[in-house]
Amino acid sequence: MNIQTDRLLINEISWDDAEHIHAIHSIPEVDEFNTLGLPKDLEETKSIMKSAIENQSNKTRKEYAWIVRLKGSRNIIGLCGMFLTADKFKIGEIYYKLIPEYWSHGFATEIAKALVNFGFNQCNLHRIEAGAAVENIKSLRVLDKIGMTKEGIRRKILPIRGEWKDGYQYAILENDKRDY
Repeated sequence: MNIQTDRLLINEISWDDAEHIHAIHSIPEVDEFNTLGLPKDLEETKSIMKSAIENQSNKTRKEYAWIVRLKGSRNIIGLCGMFLTADKFKIGEIYYKLIPEYWSHGFATEIAKALVNFGFNQCNLHRIEAGAAVENIKSLRVLDKIGMTKEGIRRKILPIRGEWKDGYQYAILENDKRDY
């Protein structure tokens, strides 16, 4: 399942993307608020990718993972994904990460909007959630821009580099107003 926006091609990952994904996961700035930590090698990255790739053949999906490219150049600029509850609660959780040179150009907002639309229009979700460390100001700004509601703080929920960090919990409902 692929997604297109005005500027981006958002394609489901494949094993051919492993080196690119490993490179993105290995950037210290990208890892600053990431709970995965820096992968020790390509094999660790492949093990992270495994469930998303295997899930592509399931009739009832629980996970999507995409690699993000610029439309014109096809340069890889990041990753994104969605986890689904695949049950009566109809909840999805989105994430995104970009290579630092593509920060502050509106790409994260464009990706997040596309994921919300995909979740409501293709997956028939009722609720889409996202969380971010309280210090992750850029990501929090994205969640505000796409019309998500900050529902609260989850204390010491994020294991980041050996410390427990607080995170804000955001959500948007299928009938919440959005202009995209």
